[in-house]
Amino acid sequence: MTTVAPTLQMFFTDRLTRQRQVSPRTIASYRDSLQLLLRFVHERTGKAPSTLDWDDLDEPVISAFLTHLEDERHNSVRTRNLRLTAIRALYRYAAFRNPEHAAVIQRVLAIPAKRFEKRIVSFLTADEAAALIAAPDRSRWEGRRDRVLLMLGIQTGLRVSELTSLNCGDVVLGVGAHVCCEGKGRKQRAVPLTRTTQAVLKVWLAERAGGSFDPLFPTRTGRRLSRDAVEQRVATHAAAAANRCPSLRGKQLHPHVLRHSCAVSLLQAGVDTSVIALWLGHADVRSTNPYLHADLTIKERALALTAQASVQPGRYKPSDAILAFLEGL
Repeated sequence: MTTVAPTLQMFFTDRLTRQRQVSPRTIASYRDSLQLLLRFVHERTGKAPSTLDWDDLDEPVISAFLTHLEDERHNSVRTRNLRLTAIRALYRYAAFRNPEHAAVIQRVLAIPAKRFEKRIVSFLTADEAAALIAAPDRSRWEGRRDRVLLMLGIQTGLRVSELTSLNCGDVVLGVGAHVCCEGKGRKQRAVPLTRTTQAVLKVWLAERAGGSFDPLFPTRTGRRLSRDAVEQRVATHAAAAANRCPSLRGKQLHPHVLRHSCAVSLLQAGVDTSVIALWLGHADVRSTNPYLHADLTIKERALALTAQASVQPGRYKPSDAILAFLEGL
């Protein structure tokens, strides 16, 4: 084997697993990125991945691979940058193990991440959240499970991976009711539960009748719900809820919108951003800033403070329901 293959193997077994002890999700993400790169080079040059040298993975090849991701695989800029992050991590490790290829490695490390548009985050209003929670069919077992999952996601702001990894024993009811989870960076945190969420969870746990280490939200066969399954359930219930709440028809709902909705509701309640960062498990309070841009009510309150006394604060609101409907089209 050439220098690439043993370095690649040591990168996963020694650097990521033993030295850094990264999460399985990080290993899976890096694995997928490097698999795509090696397959791209194999299709382009005909060389087997185990025979590649660092000169076969120089800056023009990596740049061509990144272009391939966007143009042919139609990946977003965010995905392109994520793949580049995995490649950079490998090359930084290779710089110590293979210093004789420092020139090639440094040129690859100099490839910049691409900038992208940062859109305003989407979130649910109180009425939209209530309509979504009420959408599942409570006469069916899956509907009762989905109702609890949606309510818990909106109230706690847990990530999808955190929701699906919850066990029955992670829910603590009674005085100081909360749910425990392990988020990014293996950071454990506890999120308090409201009385309504606690009551619904109590009924669900009794029906679920699972052990402490059994998944809180299982499939019919007892396995954990996958991320794709949660995404499909959210889309299905959003379509049903749109019949009751027309404003949902113009929104593309995905599981992360539940998390956004929790953050915005906390902001609207006047909770400090540093507390919200702790609530959501953000590593940096700056990660909470996008929610400040999404919530117009905060800006409206600031506008009211600066408006002249003769000017009525607030935005235009239609005087009639049908006018509001037409303007919302």
